[in-house]
Amino acid sequence: MNKGVWLVACVLLAGCAGGNEDNLQVWMDEQGRTMRGAVRPLPELLPFPVVNYAGVQGDDPFRSARMEPERRASGSALRPDLDRRREPLEAYPLESLQMVGVLMQGKSTHALVRVSNNLYQVKVGNYMGQDFGVVTAITESEVTLRELVEDVYGDWVERTSKLILQERQETGR
Repeated sequence: MNKGVWLVACVLLAGCAGGNEDNLQVWMDEQGRTMRGAVRPLPELLPFPVVNYAGVQGDDPFRSARMEPERRASGSALRPDLDRRREPLEAYPLESLQMVGVLMQGKSTHALVRVSNNLYQVKVGNYMGQDFGVVTAITESEVTLRELVEDVYGDWVERTSKLILQERQETGR
């Protein structure tokens, strides 16, 4: 009986598919007779005027010196000592260093500086940061540095920076 149901369903589906195809073809023929295309012609292309390039006689716009600022004769005697041995804290930018404490014993004062989970003792005269920063003063709340940076003209200028004590914030337990 199951085969009989399938046979009836197939006969009914075959009968439905054949009748609409003729109506569809008649409709397409009727629509094709009434439609007319209206495509406008393309506009005429005008020739561009020919312009001679006069850049051969002028300044080269891609010259590297044109991209850099003018160098002046340096009157500054400031220069970093590039021959001295680098200290460990010069490998890090100043922004990544944290002052976490101060050690005072007699007249000597050392700052405790943390970077990448390592703790360093710093005294006056040590170098820190990537801009040739030398420690000039240590107080209970900050480390003062004198840095040498190069300006746009190639001159070395001094800049004062400070590393402020990072106080640990207490959590309410």
